[in-house]
Amino acid sequence: MAKSRAVLELTARFDLGGDDKIRAVSLSPDSAFQTLVYVGTSSGSLILLSIDISTNIVSRLGSVSLSASPVESVFVLGHERGKVLALCNGYLFLVDSLLSLPAKRLGGLLKGINVVARRVRGRGSSSTDLFPSEVSADSSSSNKFLQMLGAGNRASDIKGEDSRVLQGRFVFAVAISERMLLIQLHCDGTFLVLKEILGIGGIKTLVWLDDYVFAGTLQGYSLISCVTGQTGVIFTLPAVSGPPLLKLLCKEWKVLLLVDNVGVVVDTNGQPIGGSLVFPRRPDSVGELSFYLVTVGDGKLEIHQKKSGACVQSVTFGPEGYGPSLLAADEAGDGNLLAVTTLSKLIFYRRVPYEEQIKDLLRKKRYREAISLVEELDSQGEISKEMLSFLHAQIGYLLLFDLRFEEAVNQFLKSEKMEPSEVFPFIMRDPNRWSLLVPRNRYWGLHPPPAPFEDVVDNGLMAIQRAIFLRKAGMDTPVDEEFLENAPPSRADLLESAIKNITRYLEASREKDLSHSVREGIDTLLMLLYRALNRVEDMENLASSDNNCVVEELETLLNESGHLRTLAFLYASKGMSAKALAIWCLFTKNYSSGLWQDSDDLVPYLHDNELIRLSGKEAAAAEAARILEEPCDPELALQHLSWISDVNPLFAIQVLTSERRTEELSPEQVIQAIDPKKVEIIQRYLQWLIEERDYNDPQLHTSYALSLAKSALECVEVQSSIQEADGGGTEAHDCNVESMSLFESDLRERLQTFLQSSDLYDPEEILDLIEGSELWLEKAILYRRIGQETLVLQILALKLEDCAAAEQYCVEIGRPDAFMQLLDMYLDPQDGKEPMFKAAVRLLHNHGESLDPLQVLEKLSPDMPLKLASDTILRMMRARVHHHRQGQIVHNISGALDVDSRLARLEERSRHVQINDESLCDSCYARLGTKLFAMYPDDTIVCYKCYRRLGGSKSVTDRDFKRDVLIKPGWLVNR
Repeated sequence: MAKSRAVLELTARFDLGGDDKIRAVSLSPDSAFQTLVYVGTSSGSLILLSIDISTNIVSRLGSVSLSASPVESVFVLGHERGKVLALCNGYLFLVDSLLSLPAKRLGGLLKGINVVARRVRGRGSSSTDLFPSEVSADSSSSNKFLQMLGAGNRASDIKGEDSRVLQGRFVFAVAISERMLLIQLHCDGTFLVLKEILGIGGIKTLVWLDDYVFAGTLQGYSLISCVTGQTGVIFTLPAVSGPPLLKLLCKEWKVLLLVDNVGVVVDTNGQPIGGSLVFPRRPDSVGELSFYLVTVGDGKLEIHQKKSGACVQSVTFGPEGYGPSLLAADEAGDGNLLAVTTLSKLIFYRRVPYEEQIKDLLRKKRYREAISLVEELDSQGEISKEMLSFLHAQIGYLLLFDLRFEEAVNQFLKSEKMEPSEVFPFIMRDPNRWSLLVPRNRYWGLHPPPAPFEDVVDNGLMAIQRAIFLRKAGMDTPVDEEFLENAPPSRADLLESAIKNITRYLEASREKDLSHSVREGIDTLLMLLYRALNRVEDMENLASSDNNCVVEELETLLNESGHLRTLAFLYASKGMSAKALAIWCLFTKNYSSGLWQDSDDLVPYLHDNELIRLSGKEAAAAEAARILEEPCDPELALQHLSWISDVNPLFAIQVLTSERRTEELSPEQVIQAIDPKKVEIIQRYLQWLIEERDYNDPQLHTSYALSLAKSALECVEVQSSIQEADGGGTEAHDCNVESMSLFESDLRERLQTFLQSSDLYDPEEILDLIEGSELWLEKAILYRRIGQETLVLQILALKLEDCAAAEQYCVEIGRPDAFMQLLDMYLDPQDGKEPMFKAAVRLLHNHGESLDPLQVLEKLSPDMPLKLASDTILRMMRARVHHHRQGQIVHNISGALDVDSRLARLEERSRHVQINDESLCDSCYARLGTKLFAMYPDDTIVCYKCYRRLGGSKSVTDRDFKRDVLIKPGWLVNR
């Protein structure tokens, strides 16, 4: 059983007087301030009472006598229609709502009635309509007459309009002996039998929900379909059990089935929903009050939670064993009024407003119950969003001042309307920059005004000590039981908990749509809280992200506490690049132990969305480079480029080659700012300017080529010195040689690629630099630039012995003498070098057909082995003979074609055309007769006058024979 709280409060009492006992009661709202109460007595009277909600005065308005037997049940058929239906002595009586007229008994089939139940449709239900739209037009006059007399008229299921009340008509289930009638009742007292269901007897209680009627007998509970008439057993009752009891739960549209003191909730299909509800005793009557169940019995009224069955309030209204009690709720109105009967007395209760219930729980520090009540109200839709937000904030404040910071922030986070600026006074003392932004909400006045956490904790600890002292003195005082059962935490622990949890709230508040000034307060105070907790990583993440921190409020504090990395990130995020760069520069020069991280320690750094670890100096240089990569003053980049390159040249290259910079750096100033010894930085920068930025300055191209050439020369010299040194064949020596060779290969490849791709550098200036070196391929490229073909062939053929490259170069030259020159170099290399017979044979094999055999034979050395050259020379001779004969064949064929074409032309020119007196000009259509005429290749004939007009190349068909040549099939050569 839960702790008791005031859900209901006593409103009024009323005693009928005499020995007459109350057997039935029903409530009907008449207005916003008045409710009508219909009371059925054991003497067969129906009494009308009125209770004024504002004054709690109960008045007797009237009464009517129905029969000498007790009134079993009362139904109010809509106050606006002014009818009340009562079951008495097995008959149904219909009276007006004010009981001003005599009661009308419904006769005919409706006699010997045991139980009556009204049909109720669930919200959004798709149940079958049983209303007939109208009385059938072909029904017999006798049926109409019986209906007028109230004898009834049987009708099959007819679908009609959907309403609980339609044009003064209502639907009821009536249990009579072994049968059940489903009737449609009119306010004029006439009724229509919709269906008759047989085979069910002994019904004690009925509930009709949608398409199913729930019936309770001494044997058990059954489910009856009002559409098909089929009956099914829900479950049977034990042999020793109290009478059945059914209660319709209108909030959920479910039905409560009672088995002694156990309640089972089922849906419209009779299927159990959730667990069973166990009551302390078997109730005489059950009612519904919002999301509570109300039971009465043995002189007690108890309120239970629907979900768990826990009792939240118990009220004694009479002595135990005083007799059965009845319960009626104002289900048609606001549902806040209850009437309880015992013998001849009526006791009225009204639900305490939920605000007062919550206030009472909060005053008693029963926070969990208050939270549970708020959540229950929200789930039932009985509370607005604004009020829900208000209550969460109110509970959160009380929890906070009771030092339960985690639970308090959980409530703050559930409050959608609570403004984050409300917690500012807990962090920073007034007055401050954001004092005017704090709303002065007092809520219900249950907690003190906001104060810094130090004061909150001190006052809270004093309150706990005071409560403990009062408890020991025997005085009852509201206090958090957890702190009494366990020793309260220390002041330091409480402060840490407060800061951690309010930090959590501010972090969540950053996602809300707030004004700029409030965002400034949140981020600035969040930074202060991180600093208090020494959460350095969170400080740096906040400072480096998009934030609204106020630098003026933080820079002094961060500087004094030594959080210079955070301060540098903050400066950078606010565009104060000069101050941020000054801190990063200071970091690289003054790393030591203590507040500064040691240069040997690795710190995390986010590079290209990948977290890597760098030394302290490298991380500082990386952050400085990241700032300079963004749009900033070019002077800053030139100022800090030197020390960044000292730490890591790659960072300097990133700065120089940034694509995000809007204002270009001057190449001359950059080169002056970089130490000439840092050749790699200069080369990468020049390469970026030329390849990415398309710089066309010849001086820039020449400088880049000279720099690459110098580096290549140095690599060659270093490699030569390593090879000449006495390494003793050690593994370390081999590794040095290999790594240097790879570096030289990459460097020379870059130099060769640039020399071949660029046309803007000065080749002679570069040749002067590498003239005496072993960079033969580079020399060949440069000599080729200045047109020194012989030198290029000498380098390719003799120095590099690259036969394929030499032959390709001859092909590019395009002159046969180039191949002869190359052959001469192979056969007579000079400088005491042996003839390169294999290369010469390769040349003759690949390009011998384009060489003069006589010149080749003259060039061949007598020392050349005949075996090497015989096949090649023979092939070359045969190719020459074959080429000569092919030329003769082509010459003769061309001569034959020429003769054929001449013959065809002659035949065309000597072709005769016959003209007579009937011949006409194809242009002017004049008779030709003996006139001069002309004929075009397309066989059109015109007179001389038209010929002069048209010209010799254009006929009357507009064909221009100079542009569109006409070729007849007879002119073609068929050889």
